[in-house]
Amino acid sequence: MGLVIIFLLVALLAIFGLVRSIKDKNLLGAFFAFGSLAVFGWFAIMTIIYNGFPVVAH
Repeated sequence: MGLVIIFLLVALLAIFGLVRSIKDKNLLGAFFAFGSLAVFGWFAIMTIIYNGFPVVAH
């Protein structure tokens, strides 16, 4: 589950990078930020859907 957390953090940073690069009119940066958001966000969401949330053992 740690990998999913890392993927979600990278996707979150890619959102901030995408917004900033669009604001600065940096098209190459926006392209790579969108690509990172698409890849890491997709893997994070699909891993959560496929494996589910972890059960906390008591």
